[in-house]
Amino acid sequence: MSLSSRLEAVLFAVAKPLSRAQLARALGCTKEEVGGALTELVSRCHATDAGVCVLETGEDVQLVSNPAYASDLEQFVKQDAASELTRPALETLTVIAYRGPMTKPEIEQVRGVNCTLILRHLLMRDMVVEEPNEQKMQPTYRVSPTLLRHLGCTSVVQLPNYTAFAKNEDVARLQAQLSAMPEDSV
Repeated sequence: MSLSSRLEAVLFAVAKPLSRAQLARALGCTKEEVGGALTELVSRCHATDAGVCVLETGEDVQLVSNPAYASDLEQFVKQDAASELTRPALETLTVIAYRGPMTKPEIEQVRGVNCTLILRHLLMRDMVVEEPNEQKMQPTYRVSPTLLRHLGCTSVVQLPNYTAFAKNEDVARLQAQLSAMPEDSV
């Protein structure tokens, strides 16, 4: 496997900007080797009519959709946003509404499954908001004002049975377990 293909796989899976240093650590190589693999990936993606391209902003690198296909993506996003939420998306939204703000690992600890794509979908639909959290050293998610307005609420405490669900001991125990884990294992 070539380093540029491995780089492409990581950037695709993560779907967010990563620094060259993060990529070097993840791939077990140097920043210089990442730079060479990145040059190869850029030339491969940009030399064709590929659906994806590499976006570089300073030290950060991200795999993004090719701007040439913006109209196709816009149409898809409109259709997707009009569709009903899936059961996993509703479950994730409920966890965030009643226990948020929460980090992605905390949400996954409660749900027991990876929530990356679900969170991205909820963000695109403006149902949740991602905010930096320096204390937890990763973003937290909370319901958006748009969702609250849609539900006819001005605060999450107005949600049905909020107090009972927000204080659930089983969920609190799961969150405490996650908080007790070493940072590098989260």
